[in-house]
Amino acid sequence: MGENDQPDTAKLSRRDYERELVKLQVELVKMQEWIRATGYRAVVLFEGRDAAGKGGAIKRITECCNPRVVKVVALPTPTEREKTQWYFQRYVAHLPAAGEIVLFDRSWYNRAGVEHVMGFCTEDEHQEFLRSCPEFERMLIRSGINLIKYWFSVSDEEQERRFQSRIEDPTKRWKLSPMDLESRSKWAEYSKAKDVMFAHTDIKQAPWYVVNSDVKRKARLNVIHHLLSMIPYEDLTPEPIELPQRQTEGGYVRPPLEDQTFVPEIY
Repeated sequence: MGENDQPDTAKLSRRDYERELVKLQVELVKMQEWIRATGYRAVVLFEGRDAAGKGGAIKRITECCNPRVVKVVALPTPTEREKTQWYFQRYVAHLPAAGEIVLFDRSWYNRAGVEHVMGFCTEDEHQEFLRSCPEFERMLIRSGINLIKYWFSVSDEEQERRFQSRIEDPTKRWKLSPMDLESRSKWAEYSKAKDVMFAHTDIKQAPWYVVNSDVKRKARLNVIHHLLSMIPYEDLTPEPIELPQRQTEGGYVRPPLEDQTFVPEIY
């Protein structure tokens, strides 16, 4: 396949997808145990357009992992106090300690995207971000943090389909914010902002990895497979353990069940 060719977009069957996902999730657990045992630190950024599939990929990565090791950070709108801080300050507070990997569901790149396009920051602040971001990321890398950046790329047509699906499904409508809807009218501006961002921050030490996310199942498998390849883990899965015998009651009489309040068994 050529460098600029798009991969086959034929949908994976659910059976094949789930079989591959289980294999990859087993590897993620191995990776987790190695990170915990060695004190390794990693930061993974998930960026892209609205409904590009970032959240679904993060969910599959963390599904079988220990949340004390594999942590997810999805920060809300900054408070008035945070708006007066050094821009990167609130993100620094969530960087990993030894034995942790942090997944940012959107990150400091908000300034290069939504804040810039929607006018939430000044042009001077935007330009300063583009200048300082590469240096900030190089500092993280020099400190021993493995920084991995993913951009989820979705076509206009597929984003439209996913938006419609969210509108029709009551369990997904919360995913559509007024900002998401307004972004539809600024598609070109977001494209330009992304291109400018890449031009300044696609650096050798921390390049952008683009994920073709028009087919969700393929995107999830591809990003997990790539993430595993970016961390030099070894299989440190604990050996199977033997459960000890449970302690006997020893004459202790427990209170009657009638004294407890149970959840009604509706089902």
